[in-house]
Amino acid sequence: MDLTRPEEDGAHLEGGQNQRAPGSVVERGVPTSIEGEKFVLGTILLDDVKFAEVAGRITEDDFFTERHRCIFASMREIYERGERIEYLALLNELNKHGNIEKAGGAAYVASLTDGMPRGEFLGGYLKIVKDKAILRRLIDTANSIVSDGSRADREVDEILADAETSILKIGNEVLRSGLATPKETVDQFPGGIDAFLDPSKRQKGISSPFTDLERMTNGFLPGQLVILAARPAMGKTAMALNIATHVADPNRVQGGRVVALFSLEMSREALLTRVLCSEAGVDHLQFRRGRLRRKKRERLQRALAKLVNYKLYIDDTSELGVFELGAKCRRLQSEAGLDLVIVDYLQLMASKGRVESRVHEISAFSRGLKLLAKDLQVPLIALSQLSRGPESKGRKDARPRLSDLRDSGSIEQDADVVCFIYRGSIYKPDNPELQGRAELIIGKQRNGPTGTVHLAFLDKYATFRNLETTERQEPEMISPMPADVDEPVPF
Repeated sequence: MDLTRPEEDGAHLEGGQNQRAPGSVVERGVPTSIEGEKFVLGTILLDDVKFAEVAGRITEDDFFTERHRCIFASMREIYERGERIEYLALLNELNKHGNIEKAGGAAYVASLTDGMPRGEFLGGYLKIVKDKAILRRLIDTANSIVSDGSRADREVDEILADAETSILKIGNEVLRSGLATPKETVDQFPGGIDAFLDPSKRQKGISSPFTDLERMTNGFLPGQLVILAARPAMGKTAMALNIATHVADPNRVQGGRVVALFSLEMSREALLTRVLCSEAGVDHLQFRRGRLRRKKRERLQRALAKLVNYKLYIDDTSELGVFELGAKCRRLQSEAGLDLVIVDYLQLMASKGRVESRVHEISAFSRGLKLLAKDLQVPLIALSQLSRGPESKGRKDARPRLSDLRDSGSIEQDADVVCFIYRGSIYKPDNPELQGRAELIIGKQRNGPTGTVHLAFLDKYATFRNLETTERQEPEMISPMPADVDEPVPF
């Protein structure tokens, strides 16, 4: 039986009669499956143990007809009292609240089991009902957007904000997964039970260029929201670029991945310049002055020849919102693939229309980015500013902590991993032991340890390195070029 044929969808209306009128919503093609809804309710009547599974997937609002919403609500009342859901109990519950006529009468309730819906097909019935409900919500939202767009008393930003919120709300509903037993979880695990029991076969995350961080996190996993936070001038963007180029470099192990970098603060040209100087080991200040020694110029040319092959996509759109960011990511994912998203930085994101407060606005951004990461099934690294807490007079240790996350506690709640960058030389410039050293503090990790990763920071190249790697670098990569190598030439 086709559960979605229009001629069946309108077969049972109020009072058991087919009262479809010309121009009715059913006739105009509103997505619905009356038979599908009946089969869901009928399956529960035949086996009330199925109610928990149904209630975990759909709600009253997912039913198209009022009678089905009424019947399902009564079933829920019976279930919550711990009683059996069967025909007489359901009629009694409907009568108790005066809803028997609203439910179509006793004969209609009895007809729910007509056709003998089968429990093993319940998942298919539920998918049909849920998909139709989502399509109806999309149509309602689209109609509301059309109506708002024709009103002269509303600002465009307000209309865009309402449209974005409504669409994201429907998208978030689609992201919710149903209940699953341990067997279902193992069966759906890539590689089956052998892979589930063998840690070496578990999914590995996107690798970072920092070996100690890699050991502590096992890489950045799909669906994770990673917050990289620091006070200004600590090197947030530099570290994000180090990670992006490491992941996109086709010459590295697990390299050649597709990275989308959204910069709300710097232009594409400025970011590419920083990447180029970092990869070539060239002082970015000398580069900006425009006079470089010949060997450094050659190094830049070699680095640029490599960079043009990186799958690193940079977007420097300012006033970027979660909805627009998500649309761009989905487009890139469909056209070229997508393995990592980086946003620089969270507090510069834009919301459409009026917002209740800055705290609510930032909370919406962090929640939206987390949901986007889950939707795209890629790790999303969002840079974040910190409050002035680390620099307050009463604070003995300037190392950042979770309470220093700026504007909203929701950032801490939504993130799977929170990392802080700390460079002691910023606060104690006269201490030679702190020069060229940095700490990457893992303040939160949902499924792993917290702790500190010690790194080297090469200020003139605006790059972070592993300490042991830096100590092995050639002298010219970590110290100025000798003055007598060759004469400076214009670049």
